[in-house]
Amino acid sequence: MEQTIHQGRNVKRFKEMLGIKQEALAHALGEEWSQKKISQLEQKDRIEAPLLKEISSVLKIPVEAFENFDEEQAINIISNTFNDGSFLNTGHTPTFNVNPIEKLISLHEEKIALYERMLKEKDEMMARLEKLIK
Repeated sequence: MEQTIHQGRNVKRFKEMLGIKQEALAHALGEEWSQKKISQLEQKDRIEAPLLKEISSVLKIPVEAFENFDEEQAINIISNTFNDGSFLNTGHTPTFNVNPIEKLISLHEEKIALYERMLKEKDEMMARLEKLIK
């Protein structure tokens, strides 16, 4: 059974990581949007490509993040791969020749860089919103 990526939930996750409320996203998307409409959007498994691109532009997060991020799968991979620091056979044959610990460290560093970039962009967006409010 192939698990599908819940794009609406991903929009909600990234929006929350950036500290952006539904009302603010609705305002950024235009007059036809409301808090309620954003809430409904967050319940959708699939979001139309043009709308996903627009949300991507507003939140400054790549479309691929909404299309591919699966938090449950990421947690399962980590919990099934490592136990007391030892690498377990997960049934997947790696196609790269990298030590699993090095790969995990590399992924962790990439994640930190992404979070730092997202925090910086959030701060910039908050500054712009505060300027607009004033």
